[in-house]
Amino acid sequence: MVGGGQLARMTHQAAVALGQSLRVLAAGPEDPAALVSPNVVLGSHTDLAALREVASGATVLTFDHEHVPQEHLKTLVAEGVHVFPSPQALLHAQDKLVMRRHLTELGAPVPPFSTVVSVADAVSFGEEHGWPCVLKAVRGGYDGRGVWMLADAEAAATVVAEQLAAGTPLLVEQRVDFRRELAAVVARSPFGQGAAWPVVETVQRDGICALVLAPAPALGPELAEQAEQLALRLAEQLDVVGVLAVELFETQSGKLVVNELAMRPHNSGHWSIEGARTSQFEQHLRAVLDYPLGDTSMTMPVVVMANILGAVHTPAMSMDERTHHLFARMPEAKLHLYGKTERLGRKVGHVTVLGTEVQDVRERAERAAHWMSHAEWTDGWDVHGE
Repeated sequence: MVGGGQLARMTHQAAVALGQSLRVLAAGPEDPAALVSPNVVLGSHTDLAALREVASGATVLTFDHEHVPQEHLKTLVAEGVHVFPSPQALLHAQDKLVMRRHLTELGAPVPPFSTVVSVADAVSFGEEHGWPCVLKAVRGGYDGRGVWMLADAEAAATVVAEQLAAGTPLLVEQRVDFRRELAAVVARSPFGQGAAWPVVETVQRDGICALVLAPAPALGPELAEQAEQLALRLAEQLDVVGVLAVELFETQSGKLVVNELAMRPHNSGHWSIEGARTSQFEQHLRAVLDYPLGDTSMTMPVVVMANILGAVHTPAMSMDERTHHLFARMPEAKLHLYGKTERLGRKVGHVTVLGTEVQDVRERAERAAHWMSHAEWTDGWDVHGE
C-alpha cells in the first residue's frame, strides 16, 4: 500500500485477519502505519525506485492516497505490477477536471463548471452562473484545502491571480444549494462484483469531516437507492477496483449532485469497522485480491462515527489518560487512535458509537470525540467525581 497514514494502518489490521501481509510505503518511521506494520519501505510516493521496492514481489499494489504520479503508475503496470485501482481509473480521483468532464459524458449529475486559466474565466463564470461560486485546485486538496469560495468578481480577481501565480491548475464550479452532504461508498472487484454500504450523511466543520451518520437520517428509500446505484454504476464505468467513495450533495430540491470521488478507503466509511458485517478496509482487500466481496449490512440500526480532531490548545492531560476516562464513562464507545501528534484540525483518531436512536447515538459520539480532543466533557462531567 502506497502511503503510511491511518488508512494504511487500519487496512493493515484488516489484512491480519485475512492471513495477508501488508507492505507499506511510508514517508517516515512515525507515520501511523509505519508504527504498527512490520514491513515498511521508507520513501516518497513520487520516487519510482521506492515504488518499485514496495511493489516487488507483491500480489497487488494499492493506495491510501491518490497522489502517485501517473507516469510512475503506468511504468509499474508496464513492468507487470498489478495496480488497483488502475492508473486510468485513479486519474478521476487525482484530477477534478478530468473527473468532471468524464462524469458529464456519462450523464452523472455534476454542477456547471469550467477550467480557469485567467481571472477573466472565473469572473465570466460567476457572472453567468451567479455569485458566490467555488474555485478548486484541479489536483490535490482535501479537508477544505484547495477550495476557495469566491464571493464576487473582486474576490475572484485576488484569489485566482494568487493561485495562478503559484502555478495551481484551477477550475470553477457553481455553488450547489444543498441541504446536506452524503456519501455512497461501494466496492468492486476485478471480476466485476459490486457491493454497497448504506448511504451515510457526513457533517463538515471548517471544511473537515466531523461526523458520519449511518444510515443517513430520514433519507428516502428512492433517493438512497439512486445514490447507491449511481456509485455502483460509476465504479463499473470508470473500471474501479477496490473501494470507491462518491461524495454527494443532496440539494434543497431533493436531487443528488456529485462533489468528489475517492478510490480508496474513505473517512466516510470508518463507521463500518464496528457498524457493518464487512468493514471498508477488509472489503478493499477482498476487492483488490479478487476475493468474493463481503456482506455490507449493518450490525445495529444506527452507527455514528465522530472524528477526534486536534484542538486549538493541546490538553495537558495525556491521550492515554483521556482514553482511560473515556472507557470508564463510556464503555460502549469504540476508539481508534492513529498514533499522530496533535495539532489544530488534524484527524488523530475517531470514535464510533452504535445504537437504535439517531439523536442519542449522535450525542454520545460527539461527547466522546470532544472529550478525546479537549479533555473536557460537554455536559460538565467531573472525571474525578468532585
